[in-house]
Amino acid sequence: MKENDKEFILRRLRAEINVGGHIIGAAVGSGMTAKLAAMGGADILLALSAGKFRIMGRSSLSSFFCYGNSNQIVMDMGKREIFPVVQDVPLLFGLMASDPYVKLYDYLKLIKESGFTGVVNSPTLALVDGSFREALEEEGSSYEREVAAISLANQLGLLTMAFVTSVEEADKMLAVGADIICVHMGLTAGGLLGAKRHLTISEARRIAQEIFDLCKVKNPECLRMVYAGPANTLMDMQYIYQNTDCQGYIGGSTFDRIPMEKSIYDTVSSFKQHCSPESIGTLRERKWGGSQMVESMRHYIEEHYMDDVKLGDLALVAHMSASYMGGRFKKETGISFTDYLLQFRMGKAKALLKNGSNLQCKEVAAQVGYSDYVQFSKMFRKHVGISPRDYQGMADKK
Repeated sequence: MKENDKEFILRRLRAEINVGGHIIGAAVGSGMTAKLAAMGGADILLALSAGKFRIMGRSSLSSFFCYGNSNQIVMDMGKREIFPVVQDVPLLFGLMASDPYVKLYDYLKLIKESGFTGVVNSPTLALVDGSFREALEEEGSSYEREVAAISLANQLGLLTMAFVTSVEEADKMLAVGADIICVHMGLTAGGLLGAKRHLTISEARRIAQEIFDLCKVKNPECLRMVYAGPANTLMDMQYIYQNTDCQGYIGGSTFDRIPMEKSIYDTVSSFKQHCSPESIGTLRERKWGGSQMVESMRHYIEEHYMDDVKLGDLALVAHMSASYMGGRFKKETGISFTDYLLQFRMGKAKALLKNGSNLQCKEVAAQVGYSDYVQFSKMFRKHVGISPRDYQGMADKK
């Protein structure tokens, strides 16, 4: 069995899931992003016209407009940019099935002959709704044509991934034998060009699980993945993995636009201002919504003070440096992040110790985020001036 055979690739993807728990796909728009994604461990690549528009500094939504021939963009990108630099990762062709100038069967044969491993329906009408969707359907540009393309691709031995947004669409794609069902959760949030209106992560989880439930009934062998939308951080994706039967994640802007926006901006600005990226603030505040950052950090402490709160973790999620976030926090509040957390915890501890409850001091320590009672007692004495037991005793006497 050859390494580019569909069955071999599916076996390898299932092995990755069995061993590592999940697979990763990257929707790319250039040879460089494809090469770096492959080096980073991507199990599968998607060549999409949306990716090319992102590299050009435009939104992925541009792929839905008449700015270029979507299929030709993908064909050229694959043959001229990606294949010369990536040979060992499966590459899917983002097929605009509604293109009126192609005969699907003949074009799918060309896609296979050109070296692509498979196809994915992108741009997809699944993301279009309302009156415009109705007009497109009447004209013949329909989601059913995408279903037909997946069916024909299967007959030609191509690997097939189907973007779906509903149980109904998933049912149609499962009926024609799609190898991978990917719940498209909308354009990626975050960064400069990210979608401002999008599903909440909770709504995305619910929709994904409804679709995955259908997959397990109709075809348990079908691989189950999600695409971006509100899930653009590790924390988001962990939430999806833990609360659905998802087996993999596909990132577009998550893996190219957002990292590039931040790193290129930081690097050029640091050279311009003769300082480290960590010290840059003014432009980032305006472009990255930083005015709300400190307030968000305070809210996080209020909601998670009982947990293991680390500034470094918040920095990773926010795509910023810990030193920058800590500096901003102290500048706006007049106190360091660590001291603010300590004061908040001590305030909660004092309230618990004097509210007349029967909680032991060790239990109070655990409820405000200290697993080590000795450390809690030390910090309480330093902050309040007396030990937790003495404080509780004084409160009881009152």
